[in-house]
Amino acid sequence: MKLVTCGLPYANGKAHIGHLRTYIPADVYVRYQRLKGEDVVFVCGSDSHGTPIVVNAEQQGLSPGELVDVYHEHFQKIFKALDVEFDYYGRTDSDYHHERTREIVRTLLDNGYIYPKEIELAYCPKCDRFLPDRYVEGICPYCGAVARGDECDQGCGRHLEPGEILQPKCKICGTSAVFKKQKHYYFRLTAFSDFLKDFIVNLKGTENALNYAREWINKELKDWCITRNLEWGVRFPGDENLVVYVWVDAPIGYISFTEKACEKLGKDWKEIWIDGKAEIVHFIGLDIVYHHCIFWPAMLKGAGYALPSAVIASGMVKVEGKKFSKSRGYVVWVEEDYLASGLSPDYLRYYIVNYTSHQKDLNFSWHVFRDKVNNELIATLGNFIYRVLHFAWKNFGEVRMNELDGDVLEQIRLATEKIKKAIDEWEFKEASDAFMELAGFGNVYFQTSKPWELVKEDKDEAERVIASALAIVRALAVLAYPVLPRAMGKVAESIGLDLDNVRLDSVFEIPEVINVKKPRAPFTKIDDGMIEELEKRMLERISGKGGEGNKEADEERVGIEEFAKLDIRVGRILKAERIKGSKKLMRLEVDIGSEVRQIVAGIAENYSEDELKDRLVVVLANIKPAKLMGVESNGMVLAADVNGKAVLLEPEKPVEPGAKVK
Repeated sequence: MKLVTCGLPYANGKAHIGHLRTYIPADVYVRYQRLKGEDVVFVCGSDSHGTPIVVNAEQQGLSPGELVDVYHEHFQKIFKALDVEFDYYGRTDSDYHHERTREIVRTLLDNGYIYPKEIELAYCPKCDRFLPDRYVEGICPYCGAVARGDECDQGCGRHLEPGEILQPKCKICGTSAVFKKQKHYYFRLTAFSDFLKDFIVNLKGTENALNYAREWINKELKDWCITRNLEWGVRFPGDENLVVYVWVDAPIGYISFTEKACEKLGKDWKEIWIDGKAEIVHFIGLDIVYHHCIFWPAMLKGAGYALPSAVIASGMVKVEGKKFSKSRGYVVWVEEDYLASGLSPDYLRYYIVNYTSHQKDLNFSWHVFRDKVNNELIATLGNFIYRVLHFAWKNFGEVRMNELDGDVLEQIRLATEKIKKAIDEWEFKEASDAFMELAGFGNVYFQTSKPWELVKEDKDEAERVIASALAIVRALAVLAYPVLPRAMGKVAESIGLDLDNVRLDSVFEIPEVINVKKPRAPFTKIDDGMIEELEKRMLERISGKGGEGNKEADEERVGIEEFAKLDIRVGRILKAERIKGSKKLMRLEVDIGSEVRQIVAGIAENYSEDELKDRLVVVLANIKPAKLMGVESNGMVLAADVNGKAVLLEPEKPVEPGAKVK
């Protein structure tokens, strides 16, 4: 048995093309597994908790539950429209999910893996409340950039624990926050270091996920604060004033949704999650690898549950060659842009799985999309299928399937084996390439055999040619069905094939006779005018003419005049020393040409004092001074974030301190 899950979509906004990088390949994988005869349970659900939902609900004058209702229904509608078929699609604000989460947290408490700790948290004296996550804004202790309470979203991108942020302010009223002590609860992740090192050796999945996980496990693990000051969420057992952190309760949804799916399917969920009798496969985005390969298996181990077998992480998504960004307009909304245009879900499913390898970055371009549909799906696959079916229907109606061409059967066998291998390796592009190559072979076979001439001279020979071509069509209906369920459903209907009761090996179980009904073209060509309209809509959004979200995008863009205000120079580090009481901060004395500046940088975990001395760096010199751990910083040293590690920028060739960066 297999359990396949998808990372839970956050019920705080509409579905976009980035979401589909996870859900469509997972659905394709499940369909292929079932064609192979596997017993598969497929679950997902809405992630209903967390500070962003509370903040968004407040801004819209809704309760958090009402906001979740809107987006939960939206995602269910989108998945149905795209033929992504879960056995159960739940939501984490359901009673059954709260019960399962509290049971697991209680078990972790009883087993000594959760402990209380008094910490200092940002507190707003005006609002009279502690400020969780995105209710607070301040300075990142690692890089000195402006950051929100749970993440340095404008700087190094690091996760921030409660109480770590410096110079906190309340995002609701703007008041400077103070730090007050409060008891919270921590998950003892450090206790699982040896377990995780062994676990990752046996974990299967895409190399991008496994490589990230190995890198994190080899670093120093830290215990996680797993409680928050919110009204909305799963109440923490033993302290009802706190709720469980969303990254504890969200993955537990995989378990609670499995329970509900098994009720529906007549299975025992404990065989999967307690007895370990199933292969558990997680499909996720690359940005949540840490949670699924480190935090989640440690929780499961501590609570006595079965462990994941594989983690399949997709590459990132770009739009028209640019980094995916909702605020900047580089986004394709599934409902408003795609489905509202009347485009077939099969086209998008094919593009998502066939554009590139699953773990590489996918670029969505409307022109490339049109070309892949018109030049591949229609010109190769659709053209072959329709020509064969129409010829068979018009000239025979009933085709005797004997004396099939041996080379045709061999090509069908090769395509089937390629697909089996590709799916086992999560290479969905290779699987879709395999059935497209078979269609290409079919086109050559049909064209070379010239049945339209044979039928006039030797109808029996023409029937033998059409029988072999029909064997390819029948194989394609099965092999391409997981990617193109609607189009292949039409094809199967034309030849009396029941796709609900076939297996991959059914391509060789060819009936003695096939009755061909009047066929319908499996695909419709995409008009250039439609693509131009869709691209125009995107350009308007990017340029700030497409609505409120794009006004924000316009505001985020900077002109050359604003860039010119930045005083960026090359500096030379004269002295470097660690700041007492901080593992991350380093006090630097940097010669920037006109003077020597004291700068505090969050690089102590990545660089030693000795290797920093006399090093050339790039400095933002006219940033406002800030105090970090009581030490004033008069500048910012620029660095690239590489998997959470700061990598200092430096000039290619030696230059004098003070040289301007333009």
